Amino acid sequence: MMKKTVFCGSATAVVTPFSGGAVDYFSFERLILRQIESGADGIVVCGTTGEASTLSSEEQAEVIRFAVSVVDGRIPLIAGTGSNDTATACKRTRNATEAGADGVLVVTPYYNKATQRGLVYHYEAVAASTDLPVILYNVPTRTFVDVSVDTYEKLASVENIAGVKEASPDIVKIGDIIRRCGDSLPVYSGNDDMALPIIFLGGKGVISVAGNLIPGEMYALCRAALSGDYRLAVELHMKYLPLMRGLFCTVNPIAVKTALHMMGFCRGEFRLPMCEPDGDVLEKIKKLLVDYRLIQPAKG
Repeated sequence: MMKKTVFCGSATAVVTPFSGGAVDYFSFERLILRQIESGADGIVVCGTTGEASTLSSEEQAEVIRFAVSVVDGRIPLIAGTGSNDTATACKRTRNATEAGADGVLVVTPYYNKATQRGLVYHYEAVAASTDLPVILYNVPTRTFVDVSVDTYEKLASVENIAGVKEASPDIVKIGDIIRRCGDSLPVYSGNDDMALPIIFLGGKGVISVAGNLIPGEMYALCRAALSGDYRLAVELHMKYLPLMRGLFCTVNPIAVKTALHMMGFCRGEFRLPMCEPDGDVLEKIKKLLVDYRLIQPAKG
């Protein structure tokens, strides 16, 4: 079954900026507009990088509505609507649908540790709650549940399950997903440093953390890989690989939001249990930004 892809290339998982404990919509608009102006192929709001688990249901709905109004149809907007409770995930998905999102990103249920059959039931229920494209999100390092290739193959037959974000380093498994599911389940990398090999295997792109800092460069990397310009794609991958990996020197999104703060795009404010980085991590982030000329070195 050929599925309509929500996007091809690089979609940035945008941070949710806070100020004084509330969502900072002024900075949020700036971040979204920067993505559009830099050529991002799409954006994701209320994902892991957007600290969605600390947003109330009302805040999450408002963040999605606001983002939809700012994007105004210029690029695809995908809203994170997952939960460890199927009923809540369905409700959030309906809210995102009503708000005008172009697709939803639904993480595997965390903490519950669902069986593979439970995952099938969960995702079938979420898909039935909307007519939007649904992108599955497998991130076993956070959920401690890993979606099997057999489960993907079953879910690929659902008409509006339109892709999967695989945040796994298991390139053999990812190759199996692409081989067995083909165009019936487009695969996106959930890790920037895996974007290139996954595209080379037949994947459609990446949902990117690094895109918060270098949206144009991530667009160029994915565009080169998707168009068959492998030499340029490898060159860009190697150039930005230390930055991609450096943003995970601590728990995401601590490094990327701190980096955006250093670059002047938002405050480095988090909601507990996320908190500002320790001094040594702070210095690593600062050095990374200086090395890539994203900030100026301190004088003196």
